[in-house]
Amino acid sequence: MSLNLNFAKKFAADKLTKLALDYIQKNPEQNFSKILDIGEKLAKRKNHKDAIDVIRSQYQNNPVIKDYLKKLSTLAPSYKKGFLVNFLINSALLGIPCQYDMAEKIQADVPWTILIDPTSACNLSCEGCWAGEYDKSDTLEFDTIDRIITEAKEMGIYFIVLSGGEPTLYPDLFKLFEKHNDVGFMMYTNGTLIDNEFADKLIEVGNVTPAISLEGFKEETDQRRGQGTYNKIMNAMDRLNERGIIFGASVTATRNNLDEVFSDKFIEHLISKGAMYMWSFHYIPIGRNPNLDLMLTPKQRYDLANRVNDLRSNKPLFIMDFWNDGRFTNGCIAGGRRYFHINAKGEAEPCAFAHFSVDNIKNKSLKEILQNPLFKSYQKRQPFNNNQMCPCPIIDNPKALREIVNESNAKPTHPGADNILKGDTAKGLDTISKQWQQKSKDLLSNK
Repeated sequence: MSLNLNFAKKFAADKLTKLALDYIQKNPEQNFSKILDIGEKLAKRKNHKDAIDVIRSQYQNNPVIKDYLKKLSTLAPSYKKGFLVNFLINSALLGIPCQYDMAEKIQADVPWTILIDPTSACNLSCEGCWAGEYDKSDTLEFDTIDRIITEAKEMGIYFIVLSGGEPTLYPDLFKLFEKHNDVGFMMYTNGTLIDNEFADKLIEVGNVTPAISLEGFKEETDQRRGQGTYNKIMNAMDRLNERGIIFGASVTATRNNLDEVFSDKFIEHLISKGAMYMWSFHYIPIGRNPNLDLMLTPKQRYDLANRVNDLRSNKPLFIMDFWNDGRFTNGCIAGGRRYFHINAKGEAEPCAFAHFSVDNIKNKSLKEILQNPLFKSYQKRQPFNNNQMCPCPIIDNPKALREIVNESNAKPTHPGADNILKGDTAKGLDTISKQWQQKSKDLLSNK
Protein backbone atom coordinates (compact mmCIF):
# COMPACT_ATOMS: atom_id res chain seq x y z
CA MET A 1 0.00 0.00 0.00
CA SER A 2 1.46 3.36 -0.94
CA LEU A 3 0.46 6.98 -1.19
CA ASN A 4 -0.78 8.13 -4.58
CA LEU A 5 2.12 10.53 -5.18
CA ASN A 6 0.91 11.58 -8.63
CA PHE A 7 -2.23 12.86 -6.97
CA ALA A 8 -0.25 14.51 -4.18
CA LYS A 9 2.03 16.43 -6.52
CA LYS A 10 -0.93 18.22 -8.03
CA PHE A 11 -1.95 19.78 -4.75
CA ALA A 12 0.91 19.87 -2.31
CA ALA A 13 4.66 20.05 -1.94
CA ASP A 14 6.16 16.60 -2.33
CA LYS A 15 8.36 16.87 0.75
CA LEU A 16 5.50 17.84 3.05
CA THR A 17 3.37 14.98 1.79
CA LYS A 18 6.13 12.43 2.26
CA LEU A 19 6.86 13.80 5.72
CA ALA A 20 3.23 13.43 6.76
CA LEU A 21 3.27 9.91 5.37
CA ASP A 22 6.32 9.10 7.47
CA TYR A 23 4.72 10.53 10.63
CA ILE A 24 1.62 8.40 10.18
CA GLN A 25 3.46 5.18 9.50
CA LYS A 26 5.95 5.53 12.36
CA ASN A 27 3.93 6.85 15.29
CA PRO A 28 0.67 8.71 14.56
CA GLU A 29 0.09 9.31 18.27
CA GLN A 30 3.34 11.14 18.96
CA ASN A 31 3.34 12.91 15.60
CA PHE A 32 -0.28 14.08 15.56
CA SER A 33 0.56 17.76 16.15
CA LYS A 34 3.14 17.65 13.37
CA ILE A 35 0.58 16.09 11.03
CA LEU A 36 -1.81 18.95 11.81
CA ASP A 37 0.99 21.46 11.11
CA ILE A 38 1.46 19.93 7.68
CA GLY A 39 -2.28 19.95 7.13
CA GLU A 40 -2.40 23.70 7.77
CA LYS A 41 0.35 24.26 5.21
CA LEU A 42 -1.41 22.13 2.60
CA ALA A 43 -4.88 23.58 3.21
CA LYS A 44 -5.87 26.15 0.61
CA ARG A 45 -9.22 27.34 1.91
CA LYS A 46 -10.25 29.05 5.10
CA ASN A 47 -12.92 26.48 5.99
CA HIS A 48 -10.33 23.70 5.64
CA LYS A 49 -7.89 25.57 7.87
CA ASP A 50 -10.65 26.31 10.37
CA ALA A 51 -11.51 22.61 10.58
CA ILE A 52 -7.88 21.79 11.34
CA ASP A 53 -7.85 24.47 14.04
CA VAL A 54 -10.89 22.88 15.66
CA ILE A 55 -9.20 19.48 15.65
CA ARG A 56 -6.05 20.99 17.16
CA SER A 57 -8.04 22.70 19.91
CA GLN A 58 -9.82 19.47 20.77
CA TYR A 59 -6.52 17.59 20.78
CA GLN A 60 -4.95 20.11 23.16
CA ASN A 61 -7.90 20.43 25.53
CA ASN A 62 -9.47 16.98 25.63
CA PRO A 63 -7.22 14.30 27.19
CA VAL A 64 -9.56 11.59 25.92
CA ILE A 65 -8.41 12.31 22.37
CA LYS A 66 -4.84 11.60 23.36
CA ASP A 67 -5.95 8.33 24.93
CA TYR A 68 -7.75 7.55 21.70
CA LEU A 69 -4.65 8.23 19.62
CA LYS A 70 -2.64 5.83 21.77
CA LYS A 71 -4.83 3.06 20.41
CA LEU A 72 -3.40 3.74 16.96
CA SER A 73 -0.07 2.27 18.08
CA THR A 74 -1.76 -1.14 18.30
CA LEU A 75 -2.83 -1.14 14.67
CA ALA A 76 -1.51 -3.61 12.15
CA PRO A 77 1.28 -2.13 9.98
CA SER A 78 -0.88 -2.59 6.88
CA TYR A 79 -3.52 -0.32 8.40
CA LYS A 80 -1.02 2.41 9.25
CA LYS A 81 0.33 2.30 5.71
CA GLY A 82 -3.07 1.77 4.16
CA PHE A 83 -6.23 3.10 5.74
CA LEU A 84 -4.66 5.86 7.86
CA VAL A 85 -2.62 7.19 4.95
CA ASN A 86 -5.54 7.01 2.54
CA PHE A 87 -7.96 8.62 4.99
CA LEU A 88 -5.75 11.34 6.48
CA ILE A 89 -3.57 12.21 3.46
CA ASN A 90 -5.35 11.29 0.23
CA SER A 91 -8.90 11.94 1.42
CA ALA A 92 -8.63 14.70 4.03
CA LEU A 93 -5.49 16.77 3.42
CA LEU A 94 -5.22 16.48 -0.36
CA GLY A 95 -8.67 15.43 -1.48
CA ILE A 96 -10.73 18.23 0.03
CA PRO A 97 -8.95 21.11 -1.79
CA CYS A 98 -9.31 19.17 -5.04
CA GLN A 99 -13.04 18.68 -4.41
CA TYR A 100 -13.62 22.41 -3.96
CA ASP A 101 -11.60 23.25 -7.06
CA MET A 102 -13.55 20.73 -9.10
CA ALA A 103 -16.85 22.04 -7.72
CA GLU A 104 -16.04 25.47 -9.12
CA LYS A 105 -15.29 23.95 -12.53
CA ILE A 106 -18.50 21.94 -12.84
CA GLN A 107 -20.68 24.46 -10.95
CA ALA A 108 -22.02 21.78 -8.63
CA ASP A 109 -20.99 20.47 -5.23
CA VAL A 110 -18.43 17.67 -5.15
CA PRO A 111 -18.86 15.38 -2.14
CA TRP A 112 -16.22 14.15 0.28
CA THR A 113 -17.55 10.59 0.11
CA ILE A 114 -19.95 8.39 -1.85
CA LEU A 115 -22.06 5.63 -0.29
CA ILE A 116 -22.33 2.68 -2.69
CA ASP A 117 -24.39 -0.49 -2.37
CA PRO A 118 -22.54 -3.24 -4.30
CA THR A 119 -25.50 -5.57 -3.73
CA SER A 120 -28.94 -5.55 -2.15
CA ALA A 121 -28.61 -9.21 -1.16
CA CYS A 122 -28.44 -9.89 2.57
CA ASN A 123 -28.18 -12.97 4.77
CA LEU A 124 -30.39 -11.39 7.47
CA SER A 125 -33.90 -9.96 7.48
CA CYS A 126 -33.84 -7.28 10.18
CA GLU A 127 -37.05 -5.66 11.34
CA GLY A 128 -37.27 -2.04 10.22
CA CYS A 129 -34.28 -2.25 7.85
CA TRP A 130 -33.92 1.01 5.92
CA ALA A 131 -32.96 -0.97 2.79
CA GLY A 132 -35.52 -3.72 3.35
CA GLU A 133 -37.71 -2.87 0.35
CA TYR A 134 -35.03 -2.79 -2.34
CA ASP A 135 -35.07 -5.72 -4.78
CA LYS A 136 -32.68 -8.29 -3.29
CA SER A 137 -31.51 -9.36 -6.74
CA ASP A 138 -29.97 -5.98 -7.53
CA THR A 139 -26.18 -6.01 -7.88
CA LEU A 140 -23.74 -3.55 -9.43
CA GLU A 141 -21.21 -4.96 -11.86
CA PHE A 142 -17.58 -4.67 -10.85
CA ASP A 143 -16.80 -2.52 -13.90
CA THR A 144 -19.48 -0.03 -12.86
CA ILE A 145 -18.16 0.37 -9.31
CA ASP A 146 -14.61 0.50 -10.63
CA ARG A 147 -15.56 3.34 -12.98
CA ILE A 148 -17.37 5.25 -10.24
CA ILE A 149 -14.33 5.13 -7.95
CA THR A 150 -11.92 5.98 -10.77
CA GLU A 151 -13.98 9.04 -11.68
CA ALA A 152 -14.32 9.91 -8.00
CA LYS A 153 -10.54 9.97 -7.53
CA GLU A 154 -10.20 12.30 -10.49
CA MET A 155 -12.39 14.71 -8.50
CA GLY A 156 -10.46 14.30 -5.23
CA ILE A 157 -12.79 11.76 -3.58
CA TYR A 158 -10.63 9.19 -1.79
CA PHE A 159 -13.06 7.91 0.84
CA ILE A 160 -15.75 5.44 -0.26
CA VAL A 161 -18.41 3.90 1.96
CA LEU A 162 -20.08 0.58 1.15
CA SER A 163 -23.44 -0.63 2.37
CA GLY A 164 -26.28 -2.76 1.06
CA GLY A 165 -27.72 -5.28 1.45
CA GLU A 166 -24.72 -6.95 2.97
CA PRO A 167 -21.48 -5.93 1.20
CA THR A 168 -19.53 -8.96 2.41
CA LEU A 169 -21.72 -11.04 0.04
CA TYR A 170 -20.36 -9.15 -2.98
CA PRO A 171 -18.06 -11.60 -4.83
CA ASP A 172 -15.60 -8.97 -6.14
CA LEU A 173 -15.24 -7.10 -2.86
CA PHE A 174 -11.52 -7.67 -2.31
CA LYS A 175 -10.79 -7.20 -5.99
CA LEU A 176 -12.21 -3.71 -5.52
CA PHE A 177 -10.09 -3.01 -2.42
CA GLU A 178 -6.95 -4.27 -4.11
CA LYS A 179 -7.38 -2.28 -7.31
CA HIS A 180 -8.08 0.97 -5.46
CA ASN A 181 -5.43 0.64 -2.78
CA ASP A 182 -5.08 4.44 -2.53
CA VAL A 183 -8.69 4.78 -1.30
CA GLY A 184 -9.92 4.46 2.27
CA PHE A 185 -13.04 2.27 2.43
CA MET A 186 -15.59 1.95 5.22
CA MET A 187 -18.06 -0.90 5.05
CA TYR A 188 -21.36 -1.07 6.93
CA THR A 189 -21.85 -4.77 7.65
CA ASN A 190 -23.84 -7.04 9.92
CA GLY A 191 -20.53 -8.70 10.78
CA THR A 192 -21.85 -12.27 10.73
CA LEU A 193 -19.69 -13.34 7.77
CA ILE A 194 -16.38 -12.01 9.11
CA ASP A 195 -14.62 -15.30 9.79
CA ASN A 196 -10.86 -15.87 10.14
CA GLU A 197 -10.33 -16.07 6.39
CA PHE A 198 -12.19 -12.80 5.79
CA ALA A 199 -10.29 -11.05 8.60
CA ASP A 200 -6.96 -12.25 7.16
CA LYS A 201 -7.91 -10.78 3.78
CA LEU A 202 -8.67 -7.45 5.45
CA ILE A 203 -5.15 -7.42 6.87
CA GLU A 204 -3.72 -8.10 3.42
CA VAL A 205 -5.45 -5.12 1.79
CA GLY A 206 -5.24 -2.84 4.85
CA ASN A 207 -7.52 -0.11 3.48
CA VAL A 208 -11.03 -0.98 4.69
CA THR A 209 -12.67 -0.55 8.08
CA PRO A 210 -15.82 -2.52 8.95
CA ALA A 211 -18.60 -0.69 10.79
CA ILE A 212 -20.61 -3.48 12.41
CA SER A 213 -24.32 -2.98 13.02
CA LEU A 214 -25.90 -3.93 16.33
CA GLU A 215 -28.80 -2.78 18.48
CA GLY A 216 -27.28 -3.02 21.96
CA PHE A 217 -26.48 -6.16 23.90
CA LYS A 218 -27.63 -9.69 23.09
CA GLU A 219 -31.36 -9.38 23.71
CA GLU A 220 -31.88 -6.19 21.70
CA THR A 221 -29.60 -7.28 18.84
CA ASP A 222 -31.02 -10.78 18.45
CA GLN A 223 -34.57 -9.49 18.73
CA ARG A 224 -34.13 -7.34 15.63
CA ARG A 225 -31.48 -9.28 13.72
CA GLY A 226 -32.18 -12.93 14.56
CA GLN A 227 -31.10 -15.39 17.23
CA GLY A 228 -27.34 -15.97 17.40
CA THR A 229 -26.44 -12.73 15.61
CA TYR A 230 -24.97 -11.02 18.67
CA ASN A 231 -22.55 -13.85 19.42
CA LYS A 232 -21.39 -13.88 15.80
CA ILE A 233 -20.77 -10.12 16.02
CA MET A 234 -18.75 -10.48 19.23
CA ASN A 235 -16.63 -13.19 17.62
CA ALA A 236 -16.07 -11.01 14.57
CA MET A 237 -14.97 -8.08 16.74
CA ASP A 238 -12.50 -10.33 18.54
CA ARG A 239 -10.99 -11.47 15.23
CA LEU A 240 -10.61 -7.90 14.04
CA ASN A 241 -9.15 -6.67 17.33
CA GLU A 242 -6.63 -9.51 17.53
CA ARG A 243 -5.30 -8.58 14.10
CA GLY A 244 -5.08 -4.83 14.73
CA ILE A 245 -7.77 -3.93 12.21
CA ILE A 246 -9.56 -0.59 12.53
CA PHE A 247 -13.26 -1.25 13.05
CA GLY A 248 -16.29 0.37 14.63
CA ALA A 249 -19.94 -0.08 15.44
CA SER A 250 -23.10 1.25 13.86
CA VAL A 251 -26.25 1.61 15.96
CA THR A 252 -29.76 2.71 15.10
CA ALA A 253 -31.15 4.63 18.06
CA THR A 254 -34.84 3.94 18.60
CA ARG A 255 -37.33 4.93 21.25
CA ASN A 256 -36.80 1.49 22.81
CA ASN A 257 -33.02 0.98 22.81
CA LEU A 258 -31.64 4.51 23.26
CA ASP A 259 -30.78 4.17 26.94
CA GLU A 260 -28.94 0.90 26.33
CA VAL A 261 -26.81 1.86 23.33
CA PHE A 262 -25.65 5.07 25.01
CA SER A 263 -25.11 3.64 28.46
CA ASP A 264 -21.64 3.64 30.01
CA LYS A 265 -21.84 -0.15 30.11
CA PHE A 266 -22.43 -0.52 26.37
CA ILE A 267 -19.90 2.13 25.33
CA GLU A 268 -17.23 0.61 27.58
CA HIS A 269 -18.08 -2.81 26.17
CA LEU A 270 -17.40 -1.58 22.63
CA ILE A 271 -14.13 -0.03 23.75
CA SER A 272 -13.08 -3.26 25.45
CA LYS A 273 -13.80 -5.16 22.22
CA GLY A 274 -11.46 -2.82 20.34
CA ALA A 275 -13.94 -0.60 18.50
CA MET A 276 -12.48 2.75 17.42
CA TYR A 277 -15.70 4.55 16.52
CA MET A 278 -19.50 4.39 16.65
CA TRP A 279 -21.98 5.79 14.14
CA SER A 280 -25.35 6.70 15.61
CA PHE A 281 -28.33 6.76 13.26
CA HIS A 282 -31.72 7.97 14.44
CA TYR A 283 -34.47 5.60 13.36
CA ILE A 284 -36.17 6.88 10.19
CA PRO A 285 -39.60 5.44 9.22
CA ILE A 286 -38.65 4.01 5.82
CA GLY A 287 -37.86 0.60 4.38
CA ARG A 288 -39.32 -2.56 5.89
CA ASN A 289 -42.42 -1.95 8.03
CA PRO A 290 -41.85 1.76 8.83
CA ASN A 291 -43.05 2.68 12.31
CA LEU A 292 -43.32 6.23 13.64
CA ASP A 293 -43.50 4.86 17.17
CA LEU A 294 -39.85 3.78 16.94
CA MET A 295 -38.64 7.33 16.33
CA LEU A 296 -36.91 9.16 19.16
CA THR A 297 -39.14 11.53 21.08
CA PRO A 298 -37.99 15.17 21.15
CA LYS A 299 -37.06 14.70 24.81
CA GLN A 300 -34.96 11.64 23.99
CA ARG A 301 -33.20 13.45 21.16
CA TYR A 302 -32.51 16.40 23.45
CA ASP A 303 -31.01 14.08 26.07
CA LEU A 304 -28.99 12.27 23.40
CA ALA A 305 -27.32 15.49 22.26
CA ASN A 306 -26.14 16.18 25.80
CA ARG A 307 -25.19 12.55 26.37
CA VAL A 308 -22.98 12.36 23.28
CA ASN A 309 -21.13 15.51 24.31
CA ASP A 310 -20.47 13.94 27.70
CA LEU A 311 -19.24 10.69 26.16
CA ARG A 312 -16.89 12.51 23.82
CA SER A 313 -15.25 14.15 26.79
CA ASN A 314 -14.90 10.97 28.83
CA LYS A 315 -14.68 7.88 26.61
CA PRO A 316 -11.99 7.06 24.00
CA LEU A 317 -14.51 6.16 21.32
CA PHE A 318 -15.18 8.48 18.38
CA ILE A 319 -18.97 8.95 18.23
CA MET A 320 -20.82 10.57 15.34
CA ASP A 321 -24.47 11.41 16.03
CA PHE A 322 -25.50 12.24 12.47
CA TRP A 323 -28.68 14.29 12.94
CA ASN A 324 -27.64 16.06 16.14
CA ASP A 325 -24.22 16.85 14.67
CA GLY A 326 -25.68 19.12 12.00
CA ARG A 327 -24.22 22.05 13.93
CA PHE A 328 -20.72 20.77 13.09
CA THR A 329 -21.43 20.18 9.40
CA ASN A 330 -23.44 23.32 8.64
CA GLY A 331 -26.59 21.26 8.29
CA CYS A 332 -27.47 18.35 6.03
CA ILE A 333 -24.56 16.91 4.03
CA ALA A 334 -26.68 14.89 1.57
CA GLY A 335 -27.73 15.62 -2.00
CA GLY A 336 -24.14 15.60 -3.21
CA ARG A 337 -23.11 18.45 -0.91
CA ARG A 338 -20.65 16.23 0.97
CA TYR A 339 -22.13 12.80 0.22
CA PHE A 340 -24.79 10.91 -1.74
CA HIS A 341 -25.97 7.33 -2.19
CA ILE A 342 -25.83 4.94 -5.16
CA ASN A 343 -28.07 1.91 -4.64
CA ALA A 344 -27.43 -1.55 -6.06
CA LYS A 345 -29.56 -0.77 -9.10
CA GLY A 346 -27.28 2.19 -9.89
CA GLU A 347 -29.82 4.87 -8.99
CA ALA A 348 -28.31 8.03 -7.52
CA GLU A 349 -30.21 8.97 -4.35
CA PRO A 350 -29.51 12.13 -2.33
CA CYS A 351 -29.28 10.12 0.90
CA ALA A 352 -29.45 6.53 2.12
CA PHE A 353 -32.78 7.43 3.72
CA ALA A 354 -34.29 9.47 0.85
CA HIS A 355 -35.20 6.84 -1.72
CA PHE A 356 -35.80 9.03 -4.76
CA SER A 357 -33.81 9.45 -7.96
CA VAL A 358 -33.72 11.08 -11.38
CA ASP A 359 -30.52 9.48 -12.72
CA ASN A 360 -28.73 6.14 -12.95
CA ILE A 361 -24.94 5.94 -12.73
CA LYS A 362 -24.92 3.15 -15.31
CA ASN A 363 -25.98 5.64 -17.96
CA LYS A 364 -24.08 8.76 -16.89
CA SER A 365 -20.71 9.92 -15.63
CA LEU A 366 -20.17 10.93 -12.03
CA LYS A 367 -19.89 14.58 -13.09
CA GLU A 368 -23.27 14.37 -14.81
CA ILE A 369 -24.81 12.71 -11.76
CA LEU A 370 -23.58 15.52 -9.50
CA GLN A 371 -25.26 18.09 -11.74
CA ASN A 372 -28.69 16.45 -11.73
CA PRO A 373 -31.83 18.46 -10.83
CA LEU A 374 -32.59 16.46 -7.67
CA PHE A 375 -29.21 17.29 -6.14
CA LYS A 376 -29.41 20.91 -7.28
CA SER A 377 -32.82 21.19 -5.67
CA TYR A 378 -31.31 19.88 -2.44
CA GLN A 379 -28.29 22.15 -2.52
CA LYS A 380 -30.10 25.41 -3.16
CA ARG A 381 -32.06 24.84 0.06
CA GLN A 382 -29.14 23.80 2.26
CA PRO A 383 -29.05 24.39 5.12
CA PHE A 384 -32.71 23.53 5.44
CA ASN A 385 -33.05 25.35 8.73
CA ASN A 386 -31.20 28.20 10.42
CA ASN A 387 -31.34 26.05 13.54
CA GLN A 388 -28.66 23.52 12.72
CA MET A 389 -29.94 21.13 15.35
CA CYS A 390 -32.67 20.61 12.71
CA PRO A 391 -30.61 19.69 9.63
CA CYS A 392 -32.65 16.95 7.98
CA PRO A 393 -35.24 17.36 5.19
CA ILE A 394 -36.82 14.04 6.18
CA ILE A 395 -37.45 14.24 9.92
CA ASP A 396 -36.70 17.87 10.78
CA ASN A 397 -38.02 19.79 7.76
CA PRO A 398 -40.27 17.28 5.95
CA LYS A 399 -41.94 19.95 3.85
CA ALA A 400 -38.57 20.54 2.18
CA LEU A 401 -38.31 16.95 0.94
CA ARG A 402 -41.81 17.14 -0.55
CA GLU A 403 -40.88 20.34 -2.38
CA ILE A 404 -37.61 18.84 -3.64
CA VAL A 405 -39.22 15.67 -5.00
CA ASN A 406 -41.97 17.65 -6.70
CA GLU A 407 -39.62 20.28 -8.14
CA SER A 408 -37.12 17.78 -9.54
CA ASN A 409 -39.74 15.25 -10.67
CA ALA A 410 -37.82 12.56 -8.78
CA LYS A 411 -39.26 9.04 -8.69
CA PRO A 412 -39.28 6.58 -5.77
CA THR A 413 -36.62 3.90 -6.11
CA HIS A 414 -38.77 1.10 -4.71
CA PRO A 415 -42.48 0.57 -4.07
CA GLY A 416 -43.65 2.45 -1.01
CA ALA A 417 -40.68 4.83 -0.83
CA ASP A 418 -42.98 7.80 -1.41
CA ASN A 419 -45.19 6.93 1.58
CA ILE A 420 -42.95 9.20 3.62
CA LEU A 421 -44.36 12.14 1.65
CA LYS A 422 -48.04 11.56 2.29
CA GLY A 423 -50.78 10.26 4.55
CA ASP A 424 -50.31 9.40 8.20
CA THR A 425 -46.52 9.19 7.91
CA ALA A 426 -46.28 12.74 6.57
CA LYS A 427 -48.64 14.01 9.26
CA GLY A 428 -46.65 12.26 11.95
CA LEU A 429 -43.37 13.69 10.69
CA ASP A 430 -44.85 17.18 10.60
CA THR A 431 -45.89 16.86 14.24
CA ILE A 432 -42.60 15.38 15.45
CA SER A 433 -40.52 17.92 13.50
CA LYS A 434 -42.42 20.87 14.97
CA GLN A 435 -41.96 19.49 18.46
CA TRP A 436 -38.23 18.99 17.89
CA GLN A 437 -37.73 22.43 16.39
CA GLN A 438 -39.15 23.91 19.57
CA LYS A 439 -37.30 21.57 21.94
CA SER A 440 -33.96 22.07 20.20
CA LYS A 441 -34.18 25.82 20.88
CA ASP A 442 -33.90 24.98 24.56
CA LEU A 443 -30.81 22.93 23.79
CA LEU A 444 -29.18 25.78 21.89
CA SER A 445 -30.03 28.31 24.60
CA ASN A 446 -28.19 26.14 27.14
CA LYS A 447 -24.98 26.02 25.13
